[in-house]
Amino acid sequence: MNKLLTVIALLLGTIVYAADNEVYINQSGATFNADIEQMGSGNIIGGTGSTAGSMTALDLDGASMTLDINMIGSTNKFLGDIWADNYTGFFEFDGSSNVFNMQTDPTNAFGADGSNVNVDVTGGSNVFTLNHATSALASQLDLDWIIQGSNNSITAAIDVDGATNYMSLDGSDNTVTYNGDGYAGGYFHLTHDGGSRTFNIDQASTLDNDWLKVESTGSSGVVCINQNDQGTAVGC
Repeated sequence: MNKLLTVIALLLGTIVYAADNEVYINQSGATFNADIEQMGSGNIIGGTGSTAGSMTALDLDGASMTLDINMIGSTNKFLGDIWADNYTGFFEFDGSSNVFNMQTDPTNAFGADGSNVNVDVTGGSNVFTLNHATSALASQLDLDWIIQGSNNSITAAIDVDGATNYMSLDGSDNTVTYNGDGYAGGYFHLTHDGGSRTFNIDQASTLDNDWLKVESTGSSGVVCINQNDQGTAVGC
């Protein structure tokens, strides 16, 4: 009995003092539900670009998925690919210097239709990149961001098909880069409170209407907006 207890204590010690917690998921099939929470610093849910123990994946393939991610702490990373139709995702980050880098259905394997994605951030100096349906069409995507903090960088690229993108941003020295293209109208609504902002917004749906509403309160900053209904390249 004493030997058994000694082994258990050593294993627990290894878990407690590990530098990083890591989650590796490679999943295929419909109706997948995942609820993942990590607390602390230096954790990874990976993914492309994973390091630490040479991780790969997060690779989720299938339709009708629900994904609930909570990362509480600093210098954490969520990385990877989702290939899904009608998927619901909630991503919560509390802390600073976190990285969120995800692409959804880049080669049109499932269509990326009907997705409902929420990103909730509290903290500063975070970097967020979301590429949704980069060579497909994001039909009826409902994307919502709530970000509270300064010095954050948010980049979103959506191949729109009636997609909506709502962003509420509270803090100074934040950067937003949004690129929406595709074949049907997209709607982007940005509300912001804080100074020294940088907004670069491109909308280029081919022969369709794009809608944009920006409400920003604060001093100094750079705002560049381009719209082109011919679907050709635009840029700031």
